[in-house]
Amino acid sequence: MTQPTAAMLVIGDEILSGRTRDSNAHHLANVLTDAGVSLTEIRMIPDDHEIIATAVNELRARVDHLFTSGGIGPTHDDITADSVAAAFGAHIGIRPDARAILEEAYAKRGMEVNEARLRMARIPDGAALIENPVSSAPGFSLGNVHVMAGVPAVFTEMVKSVVATIEGGAPLLSWSFRCHIGEGDLAGPLGDCAAEYPDVSMGSYPFGGGAGAVLILRHTELTRLSEAANALRVALDPLGGAEAETPPN
Repeated sequence: MTQPTAAMLVIGDEILSGRTRDSNAHHLANVLTDAGVSLTEIRMIPDDHEIIATAVNELRARVDHLFTSGGIGPTHDDITADSVAAAFGAHIGIRPDARAILEEAYAKRGMEVNEARLRMARIPDGAALIENPVSSAPGFSLGNVHVMAGVPAVFTEMVKSVVATIEGGAPLLSWSFRCHIGEGDLAGPLGDCAAEYPDVSMGSYPFGGGAGAVLILRHTELTRLSEAANALRVALDPLGGAEAETPPN
């Protein structure tokens, strides 16, 4: 079964300046892997209308699903919704159902929905709302683009809602080997094995200042993954072999 593809846009000047550490990309990658969706690209961009719209159009044309995080709050620099609308050539305005959600939520807190908060009810025409059980202000899906908040707790809940509607492919399985063999010595046999099994993803991740490495193999089919893992195990034997092995998970 072919895996659907996805990409992610992490939007925000605060991310690029280093003031805020992004955790949403890591979360999305894990969720999509479990759902059988292949995340092919993560791109970080600033709060710039033209850059956002251009990136949205580039990526939504290449993947089955594009996820965005950040820039849908109440402040002047929250321009993601407008930029996505521009990318689609869609009108954007305050939508009654989104406004009703905000008014009900803020009324329960004894707060008024002022002009700034109403910015979070601005939704492009044709979009479906994404529920926000944490702080109420909704995200939205327009075509294959899913626009979500940057706050991790909210992003996590929105991702859960969207991914539940996506039909994924076979989950990606991984098989790992931990060994005290330097990458310079590993490179030859690992490269040979990767060439023999080009459909199996193989990566080397050093630890201990290069004294050893964790080798990770990934594939959607257990039989093929097992064949490649056995081949790699044999290739490692002359170098001392794998000290610890983690079967598919």
